[in-house]
Amino acid sequence: MHTDLTQGAIKTHIRALAIPASVGFFFHTMFNVTDTWFAGTISTQALAALSLSFPIFFLIISVAGGMAEGITALVGNALGEGRPDAARHIALNALAFGGLLAALLTFAGNLAAPLLMESLGAEGAYLHEAVGYISIIILGTLFFVFTFFINAMLNAMGDMVSFRNVLTFSAFLNIVLDYWFIKGGLGIRPMGVEGIALATVIIEALSLLYLWYRLARTPLFSELPPFRYDGAVIRELVAQGTPPSLNMALTAIGIYIITYFAAPFGKEVVAAYGIGMRIEQIMLMPAIGLNVAVLAIVAQNNGAERYDRVVEAVETALSNGVLLAILGGGVLMGASDVLMELFSDNRDVIAEGARYLRIEALIIYPFIMIFIYLAMLQGIKRPRFIFYISLIRQVIAPVAVLALLAFLGQGVLAIWLGIASIVAAAALVTRWFARRCMEELRHRHGLVRLEE
Repeated sequence: MHTDLTQGAIKTHIRALAIPASVGFFFHTMFNVTDTWFAGTISTQALAALSLSFPIFFLIISVAGGMAEGITALVGNALGEGRPDAARHIALNALAFGGLLAALLTFAGNLAAPLLMESLGAEGAYLHEAVGYISIIILGTLFFVFTFFINAMLNAMGDMVSFRNVLTFSAFLNIVLDYWFIKGGLGIRPMGVEGIALATVIIEALSLLYLWYRLARTPLFSELPPFRYDGAVIRELVAQGTPPSLNMALTAIGIYIITYFAAPFGKEVVAAYGIGMRIEQIMLMPAIGLNVAVLAIVAQNNGAERYDRVVEAVETALSNGVLLAILGGGVLMGASDVLMELFSDNRDVIAEGARYLRIEALIIYPFIMIFIYLAMLQGIKRPRFIFYISLIRQVIAPVAVLALLAFLGQGVLAIWLGIASIVAAAALVTRWFARRCMEELRHRHGLVRLEE
């Protein structure tokens, strides 16, 4: 499948790409929600162990996912320029780079995981559960990296359906495997939270096989040239992929920072934060769909020098984002307690998680703005700003604000409000910079039209 996104109505392309992407990421989030629910059936400590492990797990995902965005941008631009052979060459070098990246992440993860857990105050059985879970996840790093990379190539060709299919199937299979591995039976001993991790790795391996099958049937891989290592391509991939990787990695560090400042208030607060994040992710799924759609559309049209369509794609996505923010925010504001009760019967966890969700309801549109504008910057090959804004939003500002709040003796509510304020401010800065870039594109398009 290869959809030419340089032709046809932008609104149609947005719907055709964003809807399957949103559905897929919804089921991906439900995958994580399932893990959270089953961990809650074990104990509050198991829930907290998953929350404690999440920054490390997310760090692996963020590096792979960020580099994948670079692949989508490069392959999409090459296709938009009408150079399919160049797109194939980029894809082959990206796969070679993926093997090296997976090895490095596996080594670093095994080395750092226990130290990071202990730095968050985990000890005894709590530490054992958290390390047991994340150690199995780290062993599956190769599967995570190649799943992201192969899907990035499919996205560059306008195929969001394959990932939707595999994520939908995975969500249902995860329910079966989580139950089986946690409870035991049919020759499997009860494994607790380690069973949740093993189910994740097995499903990721199956996902990789399916996506590879889909990619092999596309024009991109139907007539592959002989592999030729190209250092220039690798360097460009790293240049394009590093800012979004750091953006996502800094998100993991940001989660770590928030967890660090929340941990002194008890396991219940850590568990509430972990559950709240997953519920929030569900509400943001349509926004992530818009992000993926905008990246694919912008990449191809930037390569084709159709700058008017780049601007139209961003503005259309932002308009759709307003409605999504109203709907998602309304659900979080009105049903936060009910949503928390699905994952825990601990009244303290429910109350704190509901309070967190009501605050997050107010910043859904700022999140949407960030997602859309950063996708545009990635698609036009101007990703450096992504790193700078993420460094400020995820690390510098949270450390400064939360340390000040801790010094002043403020409670958990102040933490949630402080983080929400940082997100809103970051959205305004991102909008300012991205719109400057959009004006440049309008100017360039005007020059092209004059020459014509």
